[in-house]
Amino acid sequence: MYDIGGHQEDALISYKEIFLQYLSKARSLVNEKFAGTEPSQLIALTVAATLLVVWLYTFITELDDIKSRTKKWFFRTVRKLPIIGTLIQEKLNKALDDVVSYLPFLSNGKYVRTLPAKGLSQPEVLQKLKEYSSSGKVRWEDGKVSGAVYSGEDRLTKLLVKVYEEFAWTNPLHPDVFPGVRKMEAEVVRMTCALFHGGPSSCGAMTSGGTESILMACKVYRDMAYEKGIKHPEILAPLSAHAAFDKAAHYFGMKMVHIPLTKNMQVDVKAMKRAISKNTAMLVCSAPQYPHGIIDPIEEVAELALKYQIPLHVDACLGGFLIVFMEKAGFPLKCQFDFRVKGVTSISADTHKYGYAPKGSSVIMYSEKKYRYFQFFVSTDWQGGIYASPTVAGSRPGGIIAGCWATMMLLGEDGYVEATRKIISTSRFIESGLRKIDHISVAGNPELSVIALVSDTFDIFRLGNMLSCRGWNLPTLQYPSGLHISLTLLHTQPGVAEQFLKDIREFVAEIMKDPKAKTTGVGAIYGLAQVIPDRSIITDISHVYLDALYTTESPSDKLRNGSPQHH
Repeated sequence: MYDIGGHQEDALISYKEIFLQYLSKARSLVNEKFAGTEPSQLIALTVAATLLVVWLYTFITELDDIKSRTKKWFFRTVRKLPIIGTLIQEKLNKALDDVVSYLPFLSNGKYVRTLPAKGLSQPEVLQKLKEYSSSGKVRWEDGKVSGAVYSGEDRLTKLLVKVYEEFAWTNPLHPDVFPGVRKMEAEVVRMTCALFHGGPSSCGAMTSGGTESILMACKVYRDMAYEKGIKHPEILAPLSAHAAFDKAAHYFGMKMVHIPLTKNMQVDVKAMKRAISKNTAMLVCSAPQYPHGIIDPIEEVAELALKYQIPLHVDACLGGFLIVFMEKAGFPLKCQFDFRVKGVTSISADTHKYGYAPKGSSVIMYSEKKYRYFQFFVSTDWQGGIYASPTVAGSRPGGIIAGCWATMMLLGEDGYVEATRKIISTSRFIESGLRKIDHISVAGNPELSVIALVSDTFDIFRLGNMLSCRGWNLPTLQYPSGLHISLTLLHTQPGVAEQFLKDIREFVAEIMKDPKAKTTGVGAIYGLAQVIPDRSIITDISHVYLDALYTTESPSDKLRNGSPQHH
């Protein structure tokens, strides 16, 4: 009988002997090489080599990839060069001044910088408030603003005023003092989970908005990754995913891995599969994504989530309270998106968008309570007692929770279905009209309320500037350049959709008289921002914009004091 086991053992012994021989030769070579070296030198070399290895490991495993870090280092070095750096700073300062000059909200007259010595009377305060509320030039009531105000209905406004009067002083941080607010929050979460087909174990919490909901989900999956021994958790999200995921990665020390899109503006599932690694903490899909209004192939990504045992978050912040009513409104979606899809572990949906609740309310949901466990924060040893909070904020405005609850109760399912029917009907009408206009095209195949416009013929930002002059307020997109409109109930008013199409036809015809002309104003700044390779310059410009939000200098003060220096 042939002894296979014996031959295998002999072979292993032979390999071991060969290995030991090579090890002995290597040891001899090293000893010969350093025969005349002082022990102190050997120690120094060992320490240096160890430090080098540690530095290389740290360099390789940093959150930013090597290419990104190399670019940052290169441009940072260039900006420090004596002549080139000075020239760049001069150009940057001019660009910053241009940005500030295009901010209309800075020309609001005088500012209050100190408390009044004597308090104003109530009529005086109300008069001041009226001045502040009417200081803007954009009339959102006319239905020319993309998103921003999703209802504006008079009966809802009147209800919310009464609700806030009743709950202005409430705070869910004190459920023993305000048990009614606690009850309303729990009911809002449960109603929302039911809309997304969450089972008995589904749960969630109310947050201040979509960004906080996304932050909470990312924090949950980061902490779960840590428990699994993952030291450098990664978020795999489409290029079109909301920037709140980038913010979460920045805040929580996670690495953001952007997944490319297909020509239909959906996440490339094959590319996402290739990007999955031992460090992947979560997968992300949008329903829909903000730039183009496209729903990602959630069911396909969910299969990856199940196969590799990775949590999947569906960001439905924008259209969550549309997609759940689409079927009953007569517009069934092509694929499922909620907790009926196995593999979906969390969903974020903003009640303050198409839920028509007051601003500052959103819901983060989980398929099971085991996920929400990682969202909570508890400090057990604080001198003030045991401190526990479900979300980022400690104190929260109970009036917002009450307003959200009241809105949902007032509208009911029938009200939401009717609102969805109006918005989607208007969206389909506008999309159909836009597709008939030459020289512009609709990005992808939007199914909901967001429609994005692009052009291969002319600078699309020229169209944006012309629409602005006619009172329209549309966000600009980049990579590729585009405009989009997020339709709300205000756009369903008689004549609004027709006027929008009429204006675009007129402006496109005007642009085509000189299609190669360059854009000016804000459009020019935005177009330039896309082609600047040093993204730190764009960061500097954005910081100036953010600083400007808190300025209390009137234009006359700036003229008197001179232009501020940018650093």
